[in-house]
Amino acid sequence: MVAFLTAGSGIPRGRRRTVAALVAAAAVTLPVLFFAAPAQAAVAPQNASCGHAPPRNIDPISGITGAVNAALIRSGSSRSCTALGQSAPTDRLDYFCFTVGNDNHTWTYLKNHRTGIAGWTRDDLLPGDGSNFFCGF
Repeated sequence: MVAFLTAGSGIPRGRRRTVAALVAAAAVTLPVLFFAAPAQAAVAPQNASCGHAPPRNIDPISGITGAVNAALIRSGSSRSCTALGQSAPTDRLDYFCFTVGNDNHTWTYLKNHRTGIAGWTRDDLLPGDGSNFFCGF
């Protein structure tokens, strides 16, 4: 479904995730409008609580560098979660997936190859605005 959101799609990289989310939402919502069942509450993306189990690695990006200096790696997708370590601009990072934090920013679960530390970093601190693959929770 999101195959059209590639580098040559004409959609800026930072907007592809938003467009993909809207397309996915429309694909789920439109059939419901035409074949209406009893109303149910929409499921909102959840943040990864502090200490949340690591998600599956569904993002093929591995070895990307260029994080903001001292970008913190946390135990969950919130600034209130414990900082486990940090990434330097020259560190190689392996992206797993992203979710929405309780601050309404997107966060990527990643592993720092230099330190071996894995956890959550806010996407505005990461090259390419973090992962483009939604964790699914």
